Amino acid sequence: MDANDVSGELASLHYTGAEVQARVKEIAAQIDADYEGRRLLLVGVLSGAVMIMADLSRAMKSHCEMDWMAISSYGAGTQSSGVVRILKDLNTNIEGRDVLVVEDIIDTGLTLAYLIQNLQSRKPASLEIMTMFRKPEALSSSVKVRYVGFDLPNEFVVGYGLDYAGRYRNLTDVGTLAPHVYS
Repeated sequence: MDANDVSGELASLHYTGAEVQARVKEIAAQIDADYEGRRLLLVGVLSGAVMIMADLSRAMKSHCEMDWMAISSYGAGTQSSGVVRILKDLNTNIEGRDVLVVEDIIDTGLTLAYLIQNLQSRKPASLEIMTMFRKPEALSSSVKVRYVGFDLPNEFVVGYGLDYAGRYRNLTDVGTLAPHVYS
């Protein structure tokens, strides 16, 4: 599904599916170079990171392992609630492992700050963050992000894993959701 399929539901288009895929390939190449000869574990944050995890891992030229966590601070709303809950924990012991957390978006950074603190307590050899999207204007917590796909305005965006009430995750383009959709 692309922006043409949801005509009238997006207030503006920020990135096309082609632009997103080109950036994923660039990031994958950088990760391959940075982790050459190391045993990398990608930790995807459900549900939004499904798209980027699949595309990133396929674009990489080196082996990687994958595991998943589900954490939440949103519910069905359009803004973070600030309360973080772990809904699904890792199946993998990360002690002594090189871990790359893969996120769909960093909004306030509060959820990610909690997650990083939690994972650091498990003693990984290294712990870095990759996010496909970031909202610099919304950040209220300082988190060091090694790989960033694109910066977005502080608006409610959907597409490429980003949803509103479970919809729009499969939209290949990324755009601001029109207010009439969620008002």
